[in-house]
Amino acid sequence: MSRNKAVPERRLHHPDRDEIRLESVLSALSDPIRLRIVRELARGHDDMACIAFDLPVSKSTSTHHFRVLREAGVIRQYYEGTSRMSRLREDDLEARMPGLLSAVLGAD
Repeated sequence: MSRNKAVPERRLHHPDRDEIRLESVLSALSDPIRLRIVRELARGHDDMACIAFDLPVSKSTSTHHFRVLREAGVIRQYYEGTSRMSRLREDDLEARMPGLLSAVLGAD
């Protein structure tokens, strides 16, 4: 009897580009913690593990913030080993809402 069992691929829901809605994106970006995550990703970092963010919230709250950003179409997430990696969906956001991300990131 083999001990090696296939591990099912973990998939996360992401809206398609044409499903990204302005209301959802603005709502996701309205929270200071989520805006901090987006700004960190926009600083030129490639994909970042969720654990790499130094957020002043619990792990469960952090997970919630990443889920809101992902479900709004602001970030894309995937698993790399046991780490959940995040990437800003700059091209998709620019295609759907030209200039919005730049305006949000430029605001203080």
